[in-house]
Amino acid sequence: MTELEALLRLNMTRGIGIRTYKTLLERFGSSEAILDASRTELEAVPGIGPKLAKAVVEESRTIDIGAEIELAGQKGVQILPYTSEHYPKHLKAIYDPPLVLYVKGSILETDILALAIVGARRCTYYGLSQAERFARLLAQKGLCIISGMARGIDAAAHRGAIGSKGRTIAVLGCGLGVIYPRENIELAEQIVQHGALVSEFSMKTPPDFRNFPPRNRLISGLSLGVLVVESSLKSGSLITAQWALEQGKEVFAIPGAIDNIYSRGTHKLIKEGAKLVEDVSDILQELGPLAETLSDGETSLANDPRNLALNSQEKKIFSLLSSSPKDIDEIIHITQLPTSVVTSTLLILEIKKLAKQLSGKRFVRA
Repeated sequence: MTELEALLRLNMTRGIGIRTYKTLLERFGSSEAILDASRTELEAVPGIGPKLAKAVVEESRTIDIGAEIELAGQKGVQILPYTSEHYPKHLKAIYDPPLVLYVKGSILETDILALAIVGARRCTYYGLSQAERFARLLAQKGLCIISGMARGIDAAAHRGAIGSKGRTIAVLGCGLGVIYPRENIELAEQIVQHGALVSEFSMKTPPDFRNFPPRNRLISGLSLGVLVVESSLKSGSLITAQWALEQGKEVFAIPGAIDNIYSRGTHKLIKEGAKLVEDVSDILQELGPLAETLSDGETSLANDPRNLALNSQEKKIFSLLSSSPKDIDEIIHITQLPTSVVTSTLLILEIKKLAKQLSGKRFVRA
């Protein structure tokens, strides 16, 4: 059994997440060694009770990993373990990143410059048109558009990015062997050509309402911020906005008519401190130094990040970095810059291969 096969087997075992895996890895040294451990050895690890130890020993052995890998190959899906150098760096930085990421298409290094656009499945023509317009304009500026490929606002956001020949990534609440909703199969094929379909769920996992809240944390995790276009008070897009806040990301909202039920969620967010958005410039302004690097045409950051020189703000933060890890909170304290500005500047330095992020939101010179 290879290390990837062992990791997949653990990932498909109920109760095993990234934190549990790291605990077991620290004790046993490899995924294969974890699977070879006895129930007694597993139960001796702090936090691993009898139920989970039994699942690792018994349930994991019933999983047909060969079939999972074969199906992924047939569907053109790449399986990225958390330890892979190709695993999105910014996703690793969230509290509970997926142990394994399934990817169909491509995730580029510059896709770290991304904004999520989410909203209601049932929406108005106004909401659809705004989602598509903002996605188109932001994609033209070099931002990758992240959404969930659901009906309504999500699909409109993907179409806007594709229409401008920009980048877009769809995070699904099912396995990549089960495209949902079926009406978006053609859209899914287009997304693959302009970015990627992404899921943390095994290939045959069907869509289920319990999958969507955890899916939403990846939408925000892959983004610099979240733009909510239309949302009722019970919409899942509010969950995405909450994940964004917990991850230290910006939340934006487009206002709507006061008598529109699908404006109540966005108005609630604005009342609670989300940035009211009327124009693309409202978003770019909040992205701080990133806005200076995003431009139309051949000089876009998405085309060649190496062409970008350091501005004064980037130089200031870069001067604070060394071979000794420095916590992002310390950088914010020293510079007295807003959190969003420091975060986006560090992302730029990462893209320019001048900085490297370690665990716990610590940074060193690359």
